[in-house]
Amino acid sequence: MAATETAERMRAPAHSTASTGTRDETKHALKTTEFFAMVGVIAAILIATAVSDSLNDVRAWTLVAVVAVGYMVSRGLAKSGTKYMGGEDPLNR
Repeated sequence: MAATETAERMRAPAHSTASTGTRDETKHALKTTEFFAMVGVIAAILIATAVSDSLNDVRAWTLVAVVAVGYMVSRGLAKSGTKYMGGEDPLNR
């Protein structure tokens, strides 16, 4: 009896999202912690600029641009080599 059940399980097709290709490897950008970390760092830079006399506007906006570029590069590296399979709204997964 046990051998029959084992043989039936081995013949049954495996249902996994990886084999069907309907799941993306990476999350949507708004669902990641690095997005919220970037927003927090940008807010901290802008608040520090408003409070501090030693941090001028040009340097602050340069830092904001560097943080934003760093975020974009990190998302690009995270998504490199993966394809969006489409079909569903990525925000409602």
